[in-house]
Amino acid sequence: MKKNCFITLKSIQYQNGEKSESELITKADYLCKDNLYRISYKDTATTGFEGCTTIIKVKGSSFATISRTGFASSMLSLETGKKHFCEYETPFGSMQIGIYTHKVENNLKEKGSLYLKYTLDLNSSYLSDNEIYLTINSDIKNQ
Repeated sequence: MKKNCFITLKSIQYQNGEKSESELITKADYLCKDNLYRISYKDTATTGFEGCTTIIKVKGSSFATISRTGFASSMLSLETGKKHFCEYETPFGSMQIGIYTHKVENNLKEKGSLYLKYTLDLNSSYLSDNEIYLTINSDIKNQ
């Protein structure tokens, strides 16, 4: 069943000994069907991707995808212990991004959380270590 909800998305990036964090609280659509969780939301100026839509899909506790459509499009595949590649499209051109996934922790249910930990490389050169904490806060109708 599809639900409208609020999510909190906290992103942490470690790069060149520096740590940067951002947090987004936004409306999202949430759907669980056949043990596949799907969360979609409209990006805002806070994320730097205003006008884009992000969709996170999670199956079990070892596989997730993060796709973005709009002026910057991408499809990141995160599978615990494996490396995947994606083409990252921007208005300035495309780049090849490598994603090595350290952890997918899926605690999504009616309300719940998702934790992703992964390393990115750009054209096979280390870029950053990343963590995402996503929490489903509540149904919109209960606000």
